[in-house]
Amino acid sequence: MIEFELIGEYVELCNLLKLTGIANSGGQGKAMVADGQVRVDGQLELRKTAKIRAGQVVESQGVQITVVGV
Repeated sequence: MIEFELIGEYVELCNLLKLTGIANSGGQGKAMVADGQVRVDGQLELRKTAKIRAGQVVESQGVQITVVGV
């Protein structure tokens, strides 16, 4: 489980995957989303640039990311 501290209003999903190390790059993050490998709050998410806000939980590759505000 990873806790990601959000600075600002939101982070794009593909960038969150990159920033937490689940994806090696933003491009790989986009591919993971397109391939249906990512869930947000338990629901399959196919929007690569979905706005992820504090309080949301992202899951991929067996890793859970909890997004918290600072």
